[in-house]
Order: sequence, then C-alpha cells, then structure tokens
Amino acid sequence: MDYENNSWIWDGVYYYPHLFGGIMVTAALLGLSTSYFGGIGSFHKRKSGEKKRVRVYMDGCFDLVHYGHANALRQAKALGDELVVGVVNDEVIAEHKGPPVFNMEERLTLVNGLKWVDEVIPDAPYAISEEFMNRLFNEYKIDYIIHGDDPCLLPDGSDVYAAAKKAGRYKQIKRTEGVSSTDIVGRILASSRCRENGEDHIVNGEQHQEESQSEDSHISQFLPTSRRISQFSNGKEPGANARIVYIDGAFDLFHAGHVEILKRARELGDFLLVGIYSDETVREHRGSHYPIMRLHERSLSVLSCRYANEVIIGAPWKVTKDMITTFNISQVVHGTVAENSLKSESDPYEVPKNMGIFRLLESPKDTTTTSVARRIIANHEAYKKRNAKKAQNEKRYYEEEKKYVSGE
Repeated sequence: MDYENNSWIWDGVYYYPHLFGGIMVTAALLGLSTSYFGGIGSFHKRKSGEKKRVRVYMDGCFDLVHYGHANALRQAKALGDELVVGVVNDEVIAEHKGPPVFNMEERLTLVNGLKWVDEVIPDAPYAISEEFMNRLFNEYKIDYIIHGDDPCLLPDGSDVYAAAKKAGRYKQIKRTEGVSSTDIVGRILASSRCRENGEDHIVNGEQHQEESQSEDSHISQFLPTSRRISQFSNGKEPGANARIVYIDGAFDLFHAGHVEILKRARELGDFLLVGIYSDETVREHRGSHYPIMRLHERSLSVLSCRYANEVIIGAPWKVTKDMITTFNISQVVHGTVAENSLKSESDPYEVPKNMGIFRLLESPKDTTTTSVARRIIANHEAYKKRNAKKAQNEKRYYEEEKKYVSGE
C-alpha cells in the first residue's frame, strides 16, 4: 500500500508514536509484513524530516472584501500552516444572499491577493455537505474547517457548518467587530441619499434628525490599535540596496483594480511602499461624501495585500523631494485609471517627473471606488432586501441559541 492510501496510519504514527511503535513491535514478533504499514523506513525519514503541515479551510462569498475578511483569514492561517480558501460563485450568492457586488473573477483576484492565502478553490458550495467535506479531507488534505463566531445559516435556519462540527473537524475564530459587507453597503446607500438630498436639505428640520440618526448607524465603528496594525504588517524593512517603488491613492472600497495595480507596481522593484491619503485629503479632492472607508480601515486593506510591503498612513497629496529622500524611493508610479480630483492645481507628481523617476502604469482594470458605489446604488432595493434578510436570519439564530442556553 502506498502512503496516500494509508494516511490514517501515518497520522496515527505521527500523533501517537508510542502506541503505533508497540503495534509495529507486535507485528514483527508475529511475523507480519511491515509493508502493510507503508514501510518503516519511510516513517523514519518523515519523522526526522519536516513536520506534517496542517492545512485549514475557510470559505465565503468574499464580496466587498474588507479588513474584517482579511483578519478572519489571518486568524485562520494562524491555526495551521497552509490556508485553503473556498469562494462561492455568483449564482449561489444570488440565491442565498442577493446579487454580489463583485463578480467571481473580481472576488478571486481579491482573495488570491491576500497574503495569508495559499490556495483557492473556486465554486465552493455555500453549505458544506458531507460529500464536499470528505472531498476536502481526502482530495485537498484539509485538517480543519474554520469559520467565525457569527451565525452562517441556510434559509431553513440550519447551520451551514453542522456537518463539520459533527465530524469534530471544526474550529472557530473571533469575528472582527466594527465592519461587515452589510455595513459597507449601508454606508454607500446613506452617502448616496445625502448627495441626492443636498447639504441644505439635510441640515434643517425633523427630517434632518431622522436621517442623521440613520446615517449614524452607518458611521465606521472601527477603533484602530497599534496591535491590529502590527498583526497586518510584514515587519520587514527594505534591504540596503533595495529598489523601492512608491504608489499612492485613497484605496477606498478595496477592489480587484487595486490588487492588480499593486501587483504591477511591485513587479518594478524589490519593495513596494504604498501611500494612503488621509480622510481630509480624500474629502478635499473627491468630495465631502468620501471616503466610504476611514483611513485606518483603508490602511489595513492595503496591508493585507501580498504585494504591499509597507504603507504611509496619511500620505500627502503631493510627492515631495523630502519624501523621496527619506524613504529612499527609486521610482514613483501611478495608474492610468483613477478618480478625478475636484481641485485644479499643480501636478502632484511634478517632483518625481522632474527627477526622471516617475512612470505611468497601464491600469489592468477600469474599476474605481465610484463605479463600485454605482453598482450598489443601481441595485439598492435588492441590497436592502439582502440586508433585511440577513438581519432576520441572525435574529432567529440568536433567539434559538438563547432558548438552548436557558433550556427552554
């Protein structure tokens, strides 16, 4: 028998060496062939060689990928050595949650761009059946299935991960508070209502009070800490002779276009430094209803990307000679697709252009923050239903949990 067909034996040998050692001795005394156990020599080689790598699996829709998704994947990776991520397709998402904002290709680009991800399975099922679970264990060699502590329910109210829990191969991580795709959709729709009503309309009368309370529910609840930033950081400095490439932007509603342009920029050097504009700078140049995501939220999204080595949190609009000298920047790049500035002023890249170190990169995608927001606004009724449906399912879940705990 070969190693693959006897993986259960090898796992036993690895985790219970004394027990299996006794079995091998008994087998020898009885004259049984050790070939049944896959070859004792191979075992010694593995034991003295590298340790068995633990593979963990996490799935999701990964629509409107934000730092909460990234933090979940970071936590999942910490529970093993290799992280395999399943991405649900567009049709299944539409059936269970409503229309996705990003299509399958865009979501795969985003997930593949996250630095904790080792492998991606496209078209993963929404619910983990026993059949798919066995496929994960046997074909993909998954040791554990991971999910957050927030409820994930089917339309009938049953737990998506019931099979994995029953099999004893389920591990849970803590949900990242302060952000969700539902929350981000709410922020975008609230911002759209503000623009439609106009500033003067919002600041007067009872309608202002009602709408401002609604808007408050969609204000970012994220509280940045140095610990969270350090968890996302690479912690590596560029080498003495490293070629440092600099790219800047708002990186609001982090999308596949951002991933692709960061990838291209990174390929031009040894170290990619990303400047992220402050909230005030974004408002000044893009309008008072931007950014949708706050500075530290946007910073974590960029830090989670495998192509970004370091970020400047609150980078200036203009690239200066002092910046170039301080960070030892070899090249400054900018994509051909970007949001237009509301202010007509001098070129923010005038200095690097005069120094001959500026390069305009062809953007692989024409996606912008505005175009993403327009997708959501165009389907706002569907997203409102999606949000309401999720809230209803979660309410039912917590009511059932409460009954179970109280023994009702």
